[in-house]
Formats: sequence, C-alpha cells, structure tokens
Amino acid sequence: MLVGKHISGRYKILQLIGGGGMSNVYLAHDIILGRDVAIKILRYDLANEEELHRRFQREALSATSLTNPNIVSIYDVGEDGDMHYIVMEYIKGKTLKQYIQEFSPLSAARSVHIMKQLTSAMAHAHENGIIHRDIKPQNILMDEEGNVKITDFGIATSLGATSFTQTNSVIGTVHYLSPEQARGGIATMKSDIYALGIVLYELLTGELPFSGESAVSIALKHLQTETPSVREFDASIPQSVENIVLKATSKDANHRYNNAEEMEEDLDTCLSIQRVNEPKFVPPVDNGATKLIPIIKDPKPVVAPVQQPSTGLTEETVRMESKPTIEPQEQKKKKKKKWPLIVGILAALAIIFTVIAFMMTPNKVVIEDVTNETLEDAIRILQEQGFVIGEQEERNSEDIEAGKIIETNPIAGREREKGSEIDLIVSIGKAPTSMTDFVGIQRDQAIPLLEEGGFKDYKFEEVYSSDHVPGEIIEQTPEAGEEVLFNETDVVLTVSKGKEVVEVRNLLTFNEANRKEYELSSGFKVNVTGEEHSDKPVGEVISQTPKAGTKLEKGGTINVVVSKGPQAKKEKSYRDTIEIPYEPTEEGMEQTVTIYIQDKTRSLVEPVETFTITQNTMYQIELFIVEGDKAAYRIDRDNSVIENKTITYEELVE
Repeated sequence: MLVGKHISGRYKILQLIGGGGMSNVYLAHDIILGRDVAIKILRYDLANEEELHRRFQREALSATSLTNPNIVSIYDVGEDGDMHYIVMEYIKGKTLKQYIQEFSPLSAARSVHIMKQLTSAMAHAHENGIIHRDIKPQNILMDEEGNVKITDFGIATSLGATSFTQTNSVIGTVHYLSPEQARGGIATMKSDIYALGIVLYELLTGELPFSGESAVSIALKHLQTETPSVREFDASIPQSVENIVLKATSKDANHRYNNAEEMEEDLDTCLSIQRVNEPKFVPPVDNGATKLIPIIKDPKPVVAPVQQPSTGLTEETVRMESKPTIEPQEQKKKKKKKWPLIVGILAALAIIFTVIAFMMTPNKVVIEDVTNETLEDAIRILQEQGFVIGEQEERNSEDIEAGKIIETNPIAGREREKGSEIDLIVSIGKAPTSMTDFVGIQRDQAIPLLEEGGFKDYKFEEVYSSDHVPGEIIEQTPEAGEEVLFNETDVVLTVSKGKEVVEVRNLLTFNEANRKEYELSSGFKVNVTGEEHSDKPVGEVISQTPKAGTKLEKGGTINVVVSKGPQAKKEKSYRDTIEIPYEPTEEGMEQTVTIYIQDKTRSLVEPVETFTITQNTMYQIELFIVEGDKAAYRIDRDNSVIENKTITYEELVE
C-alpha cells in the first residue's frame, strides 16, 4: 500500500486516483514546492518487464519535450529503488470520456471549442516529431474550467520511426484506430488526425461511429465502412461541422487534413455565416481497381552471397601447403615441460599452510552486529563468519524500516562456534492502526482527536455542500477503518462550507442552445414553465424567476417563459361593385381597362387583371385588410386613372 508513503523523500502519496495496464496514478503532495501533483508509478509485470519499462521511458521522453497549455506538463522523472515514476501536473476534474457520458450530445459550438484545443495540442506534438497513436477521450483530461489537456504518451512514437513495435499487431485503441493502423501499417500524424475526427463525432453524438462484437469486427469497419453522418443524428449540426468529421476520418489518408494546423483552421471558421450553405464533403473517387492491402510485416533482410576472393593457388599448391611441418614453437614446448612440476610443488605448499592456519584458528566467533542491514546482506555476512542461518521471524518495529534486520538470536557480540544456527528477526515496519471515523463531526472536534492519535500531517479541504452544515466533515482520506501508520500518513478531511450561493444571470433573449450552455457552466437547472406571444423570436426567454442578480443556491432551478412569436392579427374584407364607363374616342373602338389592388397579399406594382370593354361594365372589387393596416385599388382605362381609392382597417370596424 503506497498511500501515506514518501517517494524519494519528496512526494507524499495521498490517494490512488487511477490505473491502467502499465501503471497506477496517485495524487501526491510535493513537500518542497508545496503543491499537489499526480505521480504515475510503473506497475511491473515480470513476464513483460522490459517492454513496460521501455514504454514508460518513451512516455517520459515524449511528454517532457512538449510544452503546451493543452498537454499535461511533466515536472519530474525518477526512480526510488525498483520503483520508476513520472511526476506530472495534477488536473482536478474528469476525463473527456466521463464528460461525454454525462453531458452528451454536446452542441456544435461546445464541440468545436474542445476540438480547437485538441488540434492545437497535437499540432505542437507533431511539430516536435511526436505521434501520440492513442488519441481517445479516456486520454484527455478536462479541468474545472472546461479546458482539456492530452495525456498518456505511453505508446507515442517519433515521426521518423519506420519499424513496428510488434510483428502482425497494431498499437492503439480499436474504436479510434485509423485504417492504416488497422492494416498493421505505420502510424503517421494523419493517424492522429483520424482519431481526432472520431473524437469530434463522439462529442456531437455521444456515440462511437463503429461498434461490433469483437475488436476485429470494429477494425474491419474502420477499413470498409464510411463514417456515419452526424447530421442524420442531429439535423441542426451545420454541414461545415460534419465536413470536418468526414474529412478527418477519410479512409485514404491522402484525403485527410495534411496536418493538425489545417484542421484547426477549418474549426476556426466552420461556425461562420459564410459557410452555412457549404456542400457535403465527398472524398475524390479512386478509379483504380479495388485492391486487398496485406498486413505490413517487418521486412526480412536479404543476405547477399559473399564472393570469395581468388587466392591464385592451384590444387597442387594447396595440397603441398597442407602437409604438416615442424615449427620452432614445438621446440619451445619441449623446453616448457618442466613448469608443471614447479606448479605442483607450489600448490602442495599452499595446501599445507592453509591446513596449519585453520588448525591454529579458534573455533568460536563473535556474532557480528547486522542490525539495519538488509536480509540479503545479513545472511551473507553471517555465512561468511561460518554460521548457519536458522529461523526468520517477522516483527513490527518503530525504528527499523521494513525488510531490514532488527536483531539476531543469539544477539550480536556473543561468541558461538562456527556452524551454529543464528536466527534473524526481520522488520515488517511500523504496526498499523485502524483509521478513526471523523465523518459527521465538526472540524473543531476533529483537531484534538487527530493530535491525540499521533497524526502529524493532516489538512482540511473545504467544499460547498447543500446537505451538510458549515464545518461538518463529510469525507476523509484514508477512510475509516483503513489500516494506517500514524506519522507516515497524510490525513485529508473534507469540510462542508454549506450551501454555495451564486448570482443569477440575465437570461432574457436566451434561446434553447444558450440555456443549455448556461446550465453546464452555472450548475443551475433552467426550466421552461410556459410560452406566450411576443415580438421576440420563437424560443427566446421573455421573463424569468428569480430575476437577474438574485442569489440562488447552486443546483437550483430558474423558471423561464419563452416566446412563441407574434400573435396572429385580425383581418376584414371589403367588397364594392364599380361601374367602369365606356368613353371611346371613336365609335366601336375597344378600350383597355387595368385593375391594380394593394391588400394583405397583393401590391399596386403589378396589375391583378387587364381586359377590354366596348360598353359600360360593372366590376366587383374585393380587398382583405389586416388589423392596423390599409388597402387600396386603382382602375386605369387606356392608361388613364379613372378610379383610385384607399380603405383603412379602422373604417371597416366603424
């Protein structure tokens, strides 16, 4: 249990906050700089220790070379004994995956805002030659202000890398895997862009584009199935936003954005009015035949045949040179035959002196003091003295750290014959005690209990709580009943500050999208209680309770009334029969009559009817007049006005 321990004498482990396949992440406190940090500690798998260590080092090297507000900062990398760790920025919040699960689907504006931060971070990583290879919401953290930061560069690689980590395998998470990675190909920065496109799809819909019963079936969909339309999920999403998803997730990497900067530029303008009528993105058609692309494998080196240089010797020459000859060295060997005799004599003398020395040495030895030595070193020291190691007893100790020797039995300084058994008492550290339950009592009551219990490192954290009175302890770390060590445990008690009261904002003119954004940012619930006719656009807030500026408990409800548009106006009709006189300049000549009407649906700009007369003619006029408006008609005969009249709505009411 690492909680309560000190790493490298500097970092106090407070609590476990996460874990993965290769490491655990703890909340810790940096004693020197007085700040909270996150420590990722390598979790060893003895069957794959070398690979885990290599990936851990890769993450440390990758992340420490990056400095960007949207990438988690690395503060320190080190080792404490066999423990390898990375100290990084502590983000108080949640993962983007948790945020999506809680608030999805997000609005287009909110999704674009998040994606601009992610593309900025990946552009910086790519500029520094780092490909992440595992972009997904689980590896993206969101702080309390809504800013996102990318983390977990454990499988990142350099842009210049040309080999695979493993033969016939892929690196990354299958739901966000680019087609080239699914084929077993080399990941490029366009593979990260593909994953960013999948993340944008998930933000907009709250769902993953591809799912299946197995990882293989999902990978095949990445290869063969086009990305579903986000506009089919929500028609209010602009086409320009959907186009970013489609372009980023193109099956052919050549049809994606060339780099993250290009994608970020597209995100900057996708919500502008100029791109409202943008056509749907369709990748260029490949007229070539459909081809099966095999899994890329590590190329096997081809060994070129080595051509032996010509020696210029004939077969007969070789045969002659292979005959044995007598060299001067054999003559030297004959001279050296007397040396084994000298060596034998010296060895015999050495044995004699050793036996004499042994016989003169006393058989009893003083037991050496191995207190504070490791078990391994203590066994070695005592065995070198000629003793045999007996039983090993484990015992708690307030002074001797775990794994080291408290004392021996017989105790150090006593004389014992060689070959005697020496028992070892090994420390298992300080004796733990059960953690006191502080939840439910007041802060002032907890302080004397902490000091009496021997807890030296404790602190209080204050949070708002509508369910607890101010000063009441509502949470504690370690939890009640947990086995702890007094002077090595940092106790954190969470204290209620009571209800959090926030000033209500003016919501007048807020539409539905604005209200949802305000709910996310403020913590209030905005409830529509009614609709009324208004000159405001349909859906906009025309009144609210409580009013703007009122103090309301966070999490409370604001009731609003929204507009359902202007109320329909009354209308009346006007009918009149008019005699159009026939007054030709010559007898029997036709006269042209043109009728103009202006009312609810017609205008005097265009005639409503044109006809000819040869005698006095009766014509019926019908006008439709809206409340508060007026209507008019005009009759022209041979381009001369013979009748022109205006009627108001009020005249008809009277």
